[in-house]
Amino acid sequence: MLVEFLAERGLELSDEKTVITHIDDGFDFLGFNIRKFKGVLLTQPSKKCVKKFLDGIRYTIDSNKSCKQETLIRLLNPKITGWANYYRCGASSKTFQRVDDQIFRKLWQWAKRRHPKKGKPWVLKKYFHHYKNRNWRFLVVLNKNGKEDIFPLKLAFETKIMRHKKIVSEANPFDREWKEYFEERMTYKMLISLKGRKSLLYMWNKQERKCPICGQEITAETQWNVREKKVSGQTVRYLVHDKCYKQNR
Repeated sequence: MLVEFLAERGLELSDEKTVITHIDDGFDFLGFNIRKFKGVLLTQPSKKCVKKFLDGIRYTIDSNKSCKQETLIRLLNPKITGWANYYRCGASSKTFQRVDDQIFRKLWQWAKRRHPKKGKPWVLKKYFHHYKNRNWRFLVVLNKNGKEDIFPLKLAFETKIMRHKKIVSEANPFDREWKEYFEERMTYKMLISLKGRKSLLYMWNKQERKCPICGQEITAETQWNVREKKVSGQTVRYLVHDKCYKQNR
């Protein structure tokens, strides 16, 4: 039935990529493994993609055996951060812990190889430190303008899990009654991304940290949201107090 349905629309299934399987056995899709475990649907990073990521990390470390610790951290941090951000919407906490453990083991080898005549305590003291209530953190202490600046390796486990917020099925972006709902959803999406938070900070400073409706300050304690309005045919976003918006819409 499905093949016939697609054929009428000029589409066809790929035999290589199409698998019919039981949900309890699971399947891989876009880097995630999706399966039911004891009646609960879990979306986790697939084993194949975890292996590919760790292979890339190991290659980076092996390719920079003689570089400075700071340089190696700068090479690894974007890779770890980007990978963890992609999988933060799934059930990834345990996978993040395993990934961090594997990276640590590889870095420990890297550090010991650089100083074959030194003992383990010396290597530990030079490259690994106590930081944010955790021991054995791979970090370097930099001196900038007479001040110490701690530059640690990112941990995948530090990435906060952000569950996907499903859109309300009856919500219509072309219906003015749902305008406030979509604006609140837009604010939420901006808050969970670095680029979005920078945009919010830019708007906040541009407005001199004040609500354009009441003129009072917008702070972390006040309820606020991002609103849109048409100015000369263009959509302009600005921060306002929720109370002000509802009173003046």
